[in-house]
Amino acid sequence: MNFLVVVAHPDDEVLGAGAVMYKLAQEGYSVSVCMLSGEVSARAHRPEIKELHEDINSSLSLLGVKKIIKGEFPNIKFNTVPYLKLVQFIEKAINETKSEVVFTHHPSDLNNDHLHTSLACQAAARLFQRQSDVTPLKELLFMEVPSATDWGLNKAMNGFNPNIFIEVGEEAVDMKIKALSMYRGVCRPYPHPRSYEAIKGLAAYRGGQAGMFYAESFESVFRRGF
Repeated sequence: MNFLVVVAHPDDEVLGAGAVMYKLAQEGYSVSVCMLSGEVSARAHRPEIKELHEDINSSLSLLGVKKIIKGEFPNIKFNTVPYLKLVQFIEKAINETKSEVVFTHHPSDLNNDHLHTSLACQAAARLFQRQSDVTPLKELLFMEVPSATDWGLNKAMNGFNPNIFIEVGEEAVDMKIKALSMYRGVCRPYPHPRSYEAIKGLAAYRGGQAGMFYAESFESVFRRGF
C-alpha cells in the first residue's frame, strides 16, 4: 500500500505524522511526502534555502520516506494562489505516487497555508472518480500539527476530533523527535508545543486515550470499504 503525506511547509510532515511514517516505512510500505512550499521565508531563525533542503532530505531519509515532492508556492501566501493550481499540484502527486491513503492538515489549523492545503487536498482526493486510470483512494485523514492545530481558535469551524489512533511505540516517537531535530530552527524549549518534551507527551497522551504505548492520532474524514 502507498501512503502520501501532503503538507504546506517543511517540518509539518514530521510534526503531524513522523512516527507513523517511520512505522509504515519499517513495515515495508511506500511513504511519500508532498510539500507545497519548499521554503520558509516567513519563519524566525530560518536556515538558508540550501540548508533547508539538506534538512528536508536528511530528516525524511531517516524516517524512510521514499519520495519527496516539493512545490514552489509562496510561504504564508497560499491565499494568493489560484485554488486550482494547488489542487492540480496535489492531484499530480497522488497520481505520481499511486497513493491509496493520504494524510493532510486539519482545516481549522491556525496557519492559513494549512487551511488552503487541506481544502485543496480534499478536492484532489476525488481524482479517482474523474480519471479511471488513477489508483482509487482508500482513505483521507487529517492530522494534528503542534502549534497550529492546537491553536485552531475559530469556534465557527469544527476543531480536530481524532477518531483514529495508531500505536507507534517509543522508538518511533524518538525517531520522530530525531527527524524533527534535523530541521534547523524548528524546535523550541519546553513548554512550547514543538519542544521534545511536549511532542513525546502528546504521543503518550494519545496512546493513553486508546490504551496504547504511544500513538499518533488522526481524524478520518473519508474512507472506502472496511
